[in-house]
Amino acid sequence: MKLSFPAARGRMGKRDYFVAMVKLNLVPKLFKFRDWAELPPEQRAQRVIQKNRIPEITNYILENEDGYLFSSLTASFDCDPNFQPVGDLSDLGILEIPFEADLVINDGQHRRAAIEEALKANPALGDETISVVLFPWEDLDRMQQMFSDLNRTARTTSKSLNILYNHRDLMSQVTLALIERVDEFKGLVDKDRISLPLRSPKLFTLGALYDATSAIVGTVSEPDFDQKRDLAIEFWEAVAANIPEWRKVKADDLKPVEVRQEFIHTHAVVLWAIGAMGQTLMSAHPEDWKDRLKTLRTIDWRRTNKEWQGIAMSGSDVVNRRQSRTDTASFLKLKFGLKLTPSEERSLKGATDATSIMKDLQKLVENVA
Repeated sequence: MKLSFPAARGRMGKRDYFVAMVKLNLVPKLFKFRDWAELPPEQRAQRVIQKNRIPEITNYILENEDGYLFSSLTASFDCDPNFQPVGDLSDLGILEIPFEADLVINDGQHRRAAIEEALKANPALGDETISVVLFPWEDLDRMQQMFSDLNRTARTTSKSLNILYNHRDLMSQVTLALIERVDEFKGLVDKDRISLPLRSPKLFTLGALYDATSAIVGTVSEPDFDQKRDLAIEFWEAVAANIPEWRKVKADDLKPVEVRQEFIHTHAVVLWAIGAMGQTLMSAHPEDWKDRLKTLRTIDWRRTNKEWQGIAMSGSDVVNRRQSRTDTASFLKLKFGLKLTPSEERSLKGATDATSIMKDLQKLVENVA
């Protein structure tokens, strides 16, 4: 039995190849799953599949059935294909390969696995197509070289750019709305980079504000989009009103580089902590949370403040790890008189190694309790 596909024939690097249009319902049948983990690395033609990635890609397909988008799969075939040109177009035609042909994916095994799972949930997707670039099988060395070449220059886009271009993500839309509505954010948010160059004229990155706003409003859905967008704008306007350095930059009284070098309140770890603390503050004090944000003015945000050591800073470096974020949020909660959970308290105590700081934190805990 043979399978036929509309295809184009080409040549790259002295090798002939084909680009075929393959129906999705044939993808799991043509490209069998291979458990590369059973082999030592030097005998594999591919990386070991990361099964935890498959549900995310599957959900992407199912949640965007009218607009999902995939790049081509790349595979090698170990068979004799039959290419039949159509009319006078010698490089366009029909590609025939045996159904039992051995096809090995060089690039796209996670997409292939996700397509298989999506078809189980919605078999109607089977009539849609994906392009597959097919190269002739040579040997294992060539397969490994193809994998290396296909991934050598691959680069993921920055988180900020993904947020800017993701029109489906409602949290992205909330974040983009607030940076246009909050005066202290206008013109001061880098929408491209994930980190700011030393001399950048910006104060914040889009990715940092996205994460911080997510900590405030949580998941955004269509029914509550307006409410959560407005809450995010209201919150950050109130925060900005209580951080003088942000306002001074907006008024051209301070340069962004000066603020970033001297203070930590524009960094992702602290922005997230402000958001997480703010969510707790609004839950505990729904009537007067905005007035209570004045406590932000009493905090010493300078890098030289030893209170940040072990929490948001290590030596002279601002640290943006998950644990640093949660510990910084816990530290701010104490400053605002908010109770910590036992695990938050243990983690914060473990993060600080200076005896004097520990004593100050203990006093805060006792006062809150």
